[in-house]
Amino acid sequence: MTAFVLTLLIGLLALTGLSLDGGLALASKVRTGGQAESAARAGAQALDLAAYRASGVVRLDPVRARDLAQRYLASVGATGTVQVAGDTVTVEVTATYRTQLLSLVGIDAIHAHGRGAAHPQRGVSGIEP
Repeated sequence: MTAFVLTLLIGLLALTGLSLDGGLALASKVRTGGQAESAARAGAQALDLAAYRASGVVRLDPVRARDLAQRYLASVGATGTVQVAGDTVTVEVTATYRTQLLSLVGIDAIHAHGRGAAHPQRGVSGIEP
């Protein structure tokens, strides 16, 4: 009877660990995705105002876009990479979630990745061409 109870207890502990740490790892994935998307949107606000005023062309200032995205990541305590290509700001965020119960079976960390991209849009009530 003791072997059965021990096996059942280990099984319940593993199931609890998967539920708890799996749920928290999923929340970490959602958080990194949101951070990446928000940082990309922050970077996409860095318009080249001189070009816009001169010709009406919506274009990014790549240096400012990268800086704004990096500053947003720093403000939320995230680390990631920022790339500006043409009119698109792409941000990738990586986070490590330290497990609570799964560490008992040798899984110490779960890595979460998030990616977001944004580009400036013209228009207030709708997107203009």
